[in-house]
Amino acid sequence: MAVPLWLRAAALIATSVALLPLIYLIIRLAQFPLPDFLDTVFSARSARLAYTSLTLTGTVTVACLVLGVGLAFLVTRTQLPGRLILGVAAALPLAVPSYVAAFGWQSMNALINPGTSFEGFLAAAIVITSVTYPYIYLPVVAALVSVDPAQEEAARALGRGPVDTFFHVTVRQAAPAITAGTLLCAIYVIADFGAVSILRVDTFTRAVFTSFSMGFDRLGGVALSSVLLVFTLCLLILEGRVRRTGTRYSTLSGEGRARPARFSMGRWGLPILALAWAPVLTALAVPLSALLVWSLRGVSRPGSLAEVGSALLSSLWAAGLAALATTAIAIPLALWLARRPSRLARLLERTAYLAHSLPGVVIGLSVVMLGIAVLPALYQTMWMLTLAYCALMLPLALGPVLASALSAPPELEEAAQSLGSSPGMGYLRVTLPLMLPGILSGALLVLLTTIKELPATLMLRPTGFDTLATRLWTYTGGESYAAAAPFAALLVLLAAVPAWMMISRLLKEVR
Repeated sequence: MAVPLWLRAAALIATSVALLPLIYLIIRLAQFPLPDFLDTVFSARSARLAYTSLTLTGTVTVACLVLGVGLAFLVTRTQLPGRLILGVAAALPLAVPSYVAAFGWQSMNALINPGTSFEGFLAAAIVITSVTYPYIYLPVVAALVSVDPAQEEAARALGRGPVDTFFHVTVRQAAPAITAGTLLCAIYVIADFGAVSILRVDTFTRAVFTSFSMGFDRLGGVALSSVLLVFTLCLLILEGRVRRTGTRYSTLSGEGRARPARFSMGRWGLPILALAWAPVLTALAVPLSALLVWSLRGVSRPGSLAEVGSALLSSLWAAGLAALATTAIAIPLALWLARRPSRLARLLERTAYLAHSLPGVVIGLSVVMLGIAVLPALYQTMWMLTLAYCALMLPLALGPVLASALSAPPELEEAAQSLGSSPGMGYLRVTLPLMLPGILSGALLVLLTTIKELPATLMLRPTGFDTLATRLWTYTGGESYAAAAPFAALLVLLAAVPAWMMISRLLKEVR
């Protein structure tokens, strides 16, 4: 079915608006004198930042790989007692933003060991690992559940033992999920800003924000952003190559296939169960206990409830605008991709995913420069903040909207046109109502993700406009843990909604 010209134009304009910060950043990179730019990029400071960023990324990724794959195996392929409860609990740290976890660990240290500090590389590695391993754990659980038991049975029939079969048949089928989850984890660590800032670890994201906020070093901020952009591009290229070259496995069993074999741990069951619960309970108990203790103290401050309520309303207002604008931008591109995916439409889609993979601090800096140099009247207004959210969140809305557009039969649009409706009215009256579930899902995902977003909000919020995340950041900077805790607790409760949706699906699959 042909895509109307007006729909392609709307998709191109709307998506270009969301990609404007990335385009402007590239333009600014070309405007700086090359010698000054190279001096900044290849300075000793950049080398230290690169070493710290890459070392932290590697350390956390390896730790998450061990935790994620190990827990997924125990939940799906063993007979451990209470494995379903473990399976649910292991996914719950996904609801804790990294900067909330850092606040929880740091404030708990202040409660237990007053006068000491919890910061530095090791502290950051522990905290980020505790909230990042579900990015590997969840896809590996899904992969292990979907592995066809018939292939394992065939391997055992050919003389392979249970352990040999698991590593040579089962793990190979789960390898694409393991690799994808590992790369996603690495991208998350490189982009992290809140945890490394609270725990005082000098990475590229923290350095870019410091260049912006301390003296407004535009060259330093842009140069360091370019290095961060290169790191992210390398990971995305690697992820794309893995996705294209990953081996596919067909299913031999029918719908009524048997359940996969599960290992009995024997006398090692209880020690292994305790070992599995240790990182999960640590990841949950430390920040949640700190939030509970400090929240009880914090809500007793005069005016604290009104302050929390105001920040919540501001968060919902900003996130609501972001959800509305981002979903509106996603609809034309989704329809274009669903009806006739041209090379231009595919290019827009991939570029949108690139912008989403960039750290929020890079997008925030590019929008700041755009506002100052090109749109000064809109600088530090909700318009500029919403623009940054659109650039960051577009793929979150595009995925569900595209899925719903693919399920809407184009024949219904043709039937409406044959009955006298214009193409535009056909989309409006027939297609959009069918896409409504996907549109609402995308809007909800953008809403909940935007509430947790920190660096772009810090850079671009209007004067006097405070969200839950920015109030938490302000109080944490002054080590006012009792004042910060209610904001952190409310953030976790809001973030728990999408996490629980994934956990409930996981519970159904692993029974």
